Amino acid sequence: MLAIVLLAGCVNSHKSGLSQQPASTAELVGAKEVDPAMRERIAHALGQDADEKALRDALKQRPDNVDAAIPLARALLARKCPNDALDVLDGILLAAPGDLRALNAKAVVLDHEGRHREAQELYRQALAVEPANPMLRNNFKLSLALEGKIGGANPAPQADGRHFAALSRTSQCGSGSEW
Repeated sequence: MLAIVLLAGCVNSHKSGLSQQPASTAELVGAKEVDPAMRERIAHALGQDADEKALRDALKQRPDNVDAAIPLARALLARKCPNDALDVLDGILLAAPGDLRALNAKAVVLDHEGRHREAQELYRQALAVEPANPMLRNNFKLSLALEGKIGGANPAPQADGRHFAALSRTSQCGSGSEW
């Protein structure tokens, strides 16, 4: 809403110098002078904030809600707020200790931040519970590769396009862990 109000001043000042009266929100929505791309960015930003708020509300109601925590962590990481993402995931792990998806998600964020040894410890912890889990195994191998520990003898990560896809889509970091 604030972005729209500030934009109103720009629209009005462009038309006839500085305006004495700011345009109403209804006038802004229909304003022809507002760049359609700008309108789309504003709508997207407002929607993203609403999504994050809904996810935070869901976590307040159920602190063990992994289905809310992981998308919230992705959104925070995409906004370049990795510490906030880690806080969300730490909260989930307090409410649902040992949850494999939460362990994996936290490890992905740690890998994204270059904290590979910490990430690998979480992958090992999760793999101790479910050693055949392909997502955990793949992310663990990728973490090792990112740290430079995988040589020619070890198998390469899966090349099916899934690995690190979620992370690279949301954060544009290019490391591509799956969560």
